[in-house]
Amino acid sequence: MKKIYSVLVENRSGVLCKVSGLFSRRSFNIDSLAVGETDDPKVSCMTIVSSGDERTLEQIEKQLNKKIDIIKVKTFEETASISRELMLIKVKYNRNNRRDIMETCEILKADIVDMSKNQMIIQICDIPEKITLLINMLQSISIIEVARTGTLALPKCIDTEA
Repeated sequence: MKKIYSVLVENRSGVLCKVSGLFSRRSFNIDSLAVGETDDPKVSCMTIVSSGDERTLEQIEKQLNKKIDIIKVKTFEETASISRELMLIKVKYNRNNRRDIMETCEILKADIVDMSKNQMIIQICDIPEKITLLINMLQSISIIEVARTGTLALPKCIDTEA
């Protein structure tokens, strides 16, 4: 079972270390972690994806809420959220597989953002499963390097009528 934690924290040094230390000390698993400033430069948002049984995921939320530097913790299921991840992948190509790579990119809505005589960098921003699919599809080609962000997520929009 996976859960997404959207954690608003005070934007100052040491906060990330304290939060990751909490996970480490209690042997909680972090599947993904992304941190960035919000619209307020004094506040950052940590998006943490963690997996475990129901009791473990409940404990994570309780422990996060105890931390002084944490302003607010929101949790949501993967199905109740919109999540995206960014990946840059550098591949080696040749005349024989160039067209196949370009067609794969087109099908998966990935962009070629840099290219040389025998290498290209592909960018994709999508759900984690589609990013993994792109990696799997390019496995037969020589993957040189992969840079992948953690998952970013927000709860789905709910229409409320006044």
